[in-house]
Amino acid sequence: MRIRTTLLRYRIRLQRLLRFSESHSMLLWAAVVGLLGALATLLFRECIAGLQLLLSGHSGSFVAMAKGLPWQMRVLLPTAGGVLAGAILLWSKRMPAAAASDYMEAVAIGDGHIPVRHSLLRSLSSLATIASGGSIGREGSMVQLAALAASLVGRFTHFSPSRLRLLVACGAAAGITSAYNAPIAGAFFVTEIVLGAIVMESFGPVVVASVVANIAMRELPGYRPTYEMPPFPPIAGPEVLWFVLLGILAGIAAPQFLHLLAFSKRQFKKTGLPLPLRLGLGGLLLGVISVWVPEVWGNGYSVVNSLLHTPWLWWSVLLVLALKVTATALTTGSGAVGGIFTPTLFVGAAIGCLFGQVLQGIWPGAISAPFAYAMVGMGAFLAAATSAPLMAILMIFEMTLSYQVVLPLMLSCVVAYFVARSLDGASMYEITIKRNRDAQERIRLRGIHMSELIRPAETVLNISAPFAEISRLFLKYPVKYIYIVDQHNRYCGVVALQDITSCLLDKTDTENRLAADFLRKDFLQVVTPGMSLGEALQSFLEHQGERLPVVRSLADPELLGAVYKTSLLDAYFRLDRSHEAGVQR
Repeated sequence: MRIRTTLLRYRIRLQRLLRFSESHSMLLWAAVVGLLGALATLLFRECIAGLQLLLSGHSGSFVAMAKGLPWQMRVLLPTAGGVLAGAILLWSKRMPAAAASDYMEAVAIGDGHIPVRHSLLRSLSSLATIASGGSIGREGSMVQLAALAASLVGRFTHFSPSRLRLLVACGAAAGITSAYNAPIAGAFFVTEIVLGAIVMESFGPVVVASVVANIAMRELPGYRPTYEMPPFPPIAGPEVLWFVLLGILAGIAAPQFLHLLAFSKRQFKKTGLPLPLRLGLGGLLLGVISVWVPEVWGNGYSVVNSLLHTPWLWWSVLLVLALKVTATALTTGSGAVGGIFTPTLFVGAAIGCLFGQVLQGIWPGAISAPFAYAMVGMGAFLAAATSAPLMAILMIFEMTLSYQVVLPLMLSCVVAYFVARSLDGASMYEITIKRNRDAQERIRLRGIHMSELIRPAETVLNISAPFAEISRLFLKYPVKYIYIVDQHNRYCGVVALQDITSCLLDKTDTENRLAADFLRKDFLQVVTPGMSLGEALQSFLEHQGERLPVVRSLADPELLGAVYKTSLLDAYFRLDRSHEAGVQR
């Protein structure tokens, strides 16, 4: 505690000495976090390489590693890795955690605190899965570790919850940038998916963290681009339409891919197996597939590089695509910790390559090479799967650094995004699904009308009702007003409990008194079914009671029922809470 207090004191002194505002100092801390994020990413990558050397004698491509192993080891290694990963994950779940383990939750709905032991154990479990050939992305743990480093920096220097969340977002951006060497896309990944909005106060530090992380990765030993993109060919005007069709295909396929992953998780849970055995089963099935097709090992980036640079037979691409999707579903469905960002890029590249080969077969020589469609397919499928088209466009553009790719890429990504959203709005990130659901709820609540809140009006009497009947109804229901209607059920006004009580206290003759004698015609505001939530609330502000009568219209005052203040306030508070949640994100 004394160290943390000292750090806080020095941080404040330095800020005052340099005359930095909170926003300016945040940029400096973002740079620090960017460097730490790059180091955390490099550390995880070196751990993977070290385990590869230990298990197979060389590091690099997992596909090459699988090809160099006998078939028995191709089955045994993923199985053993799955059991070990499951045991570590089970250990982490038995530890109490005071905060959300996932960095997205820590930024979007938490206070920026990421539990250290949980994060390290989950990363260790992911490392076991990845190093043993699991078909899952390594970027998930890289980003998680970078975000954890940012959270620790902010906590030790006593950042407020709002600034700590922003610092963790900067760490996540540094992690994604370090994983893919795409600083702009890394910044937009965080702002578009995690934060949910591009606001300059948060976007500036995120960009700084991304740029610093990218510079650091380029200067550190062992740097090379994740994907070696060939030069993108010039696209003639009419051919752009084929990229639009590719976007439609990607938009249809991406939700099915996500549904398959979700289906696999449900099926593994139904087995009832303990977590280590469940992950071991997933590894075993993957290992059996890899006996015939070793390309299913790893996250798929080496296969993507091969698709971009070497010709493949269409049936080979189709076979590897089908089995790779199956392997990814087995790995993630069994409960393995990791990302599906890189496998998603592989699926998009394979679909694009197949699409390009079909076009080449129909119009040989008139269509760009299949690798061009593979490059755009990566972005389109990513945009559809993540519901973040801007991030997908920027990521592929940064990887190619070609202006020629911009037009087909933008069209394909945007079309894929809207097609996927129109189907079911699925996304690989739960936070995106929740944000979309909240937005739809806000739209629904804003458009709510009183017709949805009408309840039966039980305290209704005819205008000719005798005094005894009025008294019985007031004794039966704890209300202040009874609604009065004529013989055609048209609302006439109310009889107030106050008037009936006064009549009884004055011992006035009530035997021949009727409801019409106590009628107050315009005492209460009336509500119509077409009234909005705001208009009805305004009516209640002028009335202290619990309910108001609902009539068909002012011209035709047929009584339809009553609307209660509690129902109105409940709808209003749900709208308010969803709006606040959207603003915080």
